[in-house]
Formats: sequence, C-alpha cells, structure tokens
Amino acid sequence: MQAKPCSQCHAAKVLIVDDHPIIREGLANLLNLHEDLHVCCTAGSADEALEQMACEPDMAIVDLSLHTDSGLDLVRTLRQHHPCLAILVLSMHDETLFAERALRAGANGYLMKLEATEHIMRAIHEVLAGNIYLSAAMHGKLARALTVPRKCADGAVQSLSEREFEVLHLIGLGFSTREIAGKLNRSIKTVETHQANIKEKLDIPNGKELMRFAIQWIENQ
Repeated sequence: MQAKPCSQCHAAKVLIVDDHPIIREGLANLLNLHEDLHVCCTAGSADEALEQMACEPDMAIVDLSLHTDSGLDLVRTLRQHHPCLAILVLSMHDETLFAERALRAGANGYLMKLEATEHIMRAIHEVLAGNIYLSAAMHGKLARALTVPRKCADGAVQSLSEREFEVLHLIGLGFSTREIAGKLNRSIKTVETHQANIKEKLDIPNGKELMRFAIQWIENQ
C-alpha cells in the first residue's frame, strides 16, 4: 500500500506492519473510521516498513512475526533511526513473555491481537499521546518484578538473542524442531544451531533438559 494524501491534516499518520494482508487491510479500515487517524502506508516485511518511513508516519503498529523478519529487531531499528516515532506492538505472542522485551527494544506499548477493538483503539491513542500502554495484567506483572528479585534463570534467559528467545518459547509450548523451523521459516539446521546456543548460554547439558527447562520457565512466567 503506497502513501496517499491525508484528507485531514490534523489526523495522526499510521504505518501498519504485518505480514498478513487481511490483517493489514482490516486494521487500516478500522483506523480510517476515526477522524483523528489516517493509515498512510502499510508493509508486510521489515524492509518494506523501513522504505515506507518515507511517508513520515507519526506511529507504527508492528507485529512481532514478520515471516522471515523479527518484529523486535524492526522495533529496535525504528527506535534508533526515528526516536520520536510512536511504536505499538500488536501481536499474537503472549504478552507475559514478550511485552517486556518489546519495551526494552523501544516500543511504547504492547497489545495482543485477541483484545477487543476498544482496547486496540485505546492503546493507539495512549501511545500517540506519549504514554506507555500495557494491559492491566501486564502492568501488575511488571510492578511485581520491580519488587521481587529476578531468579538466576530469568537473568540468563535475558542474555538470549531475539531469535533464540523465540525458539525457547516454542520449545516450551511443546513444538518439535521441525515445527519450529516451519513457524519461523528457517531450516531445521538453523533451529538446531539456535538450540545449541541456548543450551550453551543457559548451561543446559542436552535436549531433554532444554525441553524441561523451557516448559518450567513458561509455567513460571
């Protein structure tokens, strides 16, 4: 979708980044119903998103899973090159696992796609207003994290790269190496390399122990 003139100069310009065309179109239609919002451009990949920044959006709504790209890496790049851009992550990924990492990458808010329309609109307006937006449950989790010391395992997990973190998450959900490769659009060999790196960083001796750790880690979130 190419940039087009905004009919109302006071409307905030929004870039939507999602690799599913039907999601991009549906979200664009929803936002364009509001006089204070205008979807100026959309993108299905990180490269397209960076190209579409030429339309100078006020806000980017970014999915975490972008086929071959990492949404967290895109958020980090956007924040680095466009420090004033409002960024909202809208994803299917569990917020209890990914919201904090998204904020650390530079996002101003995190919302799951299963949320009601009114929550999505509230998140958009909050982020555009310069506020941080998280669900009430996630606010509570982060507040508790500030008062309770992190476990050693949590600290080690934070050392993982974004892709390694995704692999660990999928292992904990019970997906096989082949299934993870399919979900991330990577080769089995690449996923096995990520698994090896995770085991080394977390000091885990074998695949069986890695699966046990991943499952327990998710259950404790």
